[in-house]
Amino acid sequence: MKQSLFEHRHQPQWQAFTAQLEQLEQGKAKASDLAGFPHQYRRLCQHLALAQERGYSSYLVDPLQQLALRGHQQLYRHRSQLGAKVLSFVLADFPRLVRAQWRFVLAASLLFFGSLVGVAVLVFLFPDLIYSIVSPQQVAEMQSMYDPAASRLGRAAERASSEDWMMFGYYVMHNIGIAFQTFAAGLLLGLGSVFFLIFNGLIIGAISGHLTEIGYGQTFWSFVIGHGAFELSAIALAGAAGLQLGWALIAPGQLTRGESLRLAAHQSVQMLCGVMAFLLIAAFIEAYWSSTTNIAPWLKYLVGALLWLLVATYLIFAGRIRHAP
Repeated sequence: MKQSLFEHRHQPQWQAFTAQLEQLEQGKAKASDLAGFPHQYRRLCQHLALAQERGYSSYLVDPLQQLALRGHQQLYRHRSQLGAKVLSFVLADFPRLVRAQWRFVLAASLLFFGSLVGVAVLVFLFPDLIYSIVSPQQVAEMQSMYDPAASRLGRAAERASSEDWMMFGYYVMHNIGIAFQTFAAGLLLGLGSVFFLIFNGLIIGAISGHLTEIGYGQTFWSFVIGHGAFELSAIALAGAAGLQLGWALIAPGQLTRGESLRLAAHQSVQMLCGVMAFLLIAAFIEAYWSSTTNIAPWLKYLVGALLWLLVATYLIFAGRIRHAP
C-alpha cells in the first residue's frame, strides 16, 4: 500500500486519537472517554509498526511515534489511579471514616476493652474464676505458650517449631476470622457484634489475668504489647462496623430498612478493609517480633508503647488535611 493511501485511510483515526489525547493531558477527559482509549492506543501502535515495516518516510513515522509515546504515558498514568486510591484510603480516608463513626467506635471499644480489663482484674484477684471462663485444657495450653522457658512465645506445642512465615499465615487467617465474625454478626440487629466483642474481651482478659497471677506476666505482656496495638484495635473497629449494620436495621429513619442497610454496609465494608490491613500488620509483628525470645522485654515494651502511640495518632490525626493523598 502506498504511503499516501495509508495516510488517507487512517488519518481520521489519528486525528480522533490526538483530540482525545489532548483532553487527557489537560485533565478534561470524562470517565467514559477512558473506556475506548486502550483500544485506540493499540490500533495506533499497529499503524506505527506497519509504517516502520513498509519503510514509510520519517514525515509519517516520527509523528506516529510521538503519538504512541504520549499515549503510553497517559494510558499507564490512568491505570495507576488504583494505587493512588489505595494510598489515599490508607493515609486519609480510613482514619476519617473511623472518626466519622466515633459513636460506634466508642461503644465497641467500651464493650471490648471494658470486658477485657474488668475480667482480667477479677481473675487476678480471684484465680479460680479462670476455670469458669476458659476450659482447663485451654489454660494448660496458654501456660505452655507463655512459659518463660519456651523457645518461641505464643505458640502451642504442636506449632512451636513452625517457621515464622507459616505462623504469619496462621495468625492472618485466625485474626481475620475473628474480625469478620464480629462484623458479620452485626446483622443480628447488632446483638451478634455485642456478643462477640464481650466474648473476646472476656477470653483475652481471663487469660491475661491468669498468666499475670501465676508469674508469667512479663513473657505474656511483652509478647502482646507490640502486635496488640493493631490486633486489639482491629477487633474493636470490626465490632464498630458490625454495630453500624445493626443500628441501620434498628433505626433506619425515613429510609427503608433495606436502603438504610445498603448505605451502612458501604461504610462498614470500607472500615472492614482498614481492619484487614491492621490485622496483616499485627500478624507480621506477632510472627517475626513478638514471638522471639532473643529481644529484651524492656525493648519490646518500648516498641509496643510506640506502636500504640502510632495507632492512636494515626486514627486521631491522619487525613485531617483535606488534600492529603
